[in-house]
Amino acid sequence: MRSFAWFLALTLTLSCSTPLLAQDEPKPEFVVEKMAFKLARGVTNFATAIVELPKQSYLSVRDRGNVGYVIGPLKGVGMTLYRAFIGATEAVFFPVPQPGYYDPMIEPDFVWKGWEPPQRATVEEGGVTMETESGEGR
Repeated sequence: MRSFAWFLALTLTLSCSTPLLAQDEPKPEFVVEKMAFKLARGVTNFATAIVELPKQSYLSVRDRGNVGYVIGPLKGVGMTLYRAFIGATEAVFFPVPQPGYYDPMIEPDFVWKGWEPPQRATVEEGGVTMETESGEGR
C-alpha cells in the first residue's frame, strides 16, 4: 500500500510538471531586444523626467481650471521624482523581466505621451443631449 502511495504521488508530480517542460523558450534575439528597449526606456525616463513639471502644470490647468496653477506644479514635482525613480529602476534592473515581460513600470511609458485632451462623447437620453468625458486619451 505504501509503495502504491509513492507511485501515485510520483505519477501526479510528473504529470503536472510535464506541461511546464513543454513551454517554448523565447528566442534570444527577442529577449535581448526587450532588455535593450527597457534599458533605453529607463535612461530616457530618467533624463526627461524634468518635463513632467510643465506637463503636469499644463494638464492640471486644462482639466481643473485656475486651481491647476497651484496643483499642477506640485503634481509636476511629484511626477518628476516618480518618473526619475522609475527610470533609474528600469535602467538598473533592465535584465530582469519584471513587471510582466519587460513591460513599462509607469503609464504612459514616456513623458511625451499623454498630452491629448480627454475625448468627449455625446450621449442622448430621453431627448436630452449630454456630454461625457472619456479618460482613454490620457
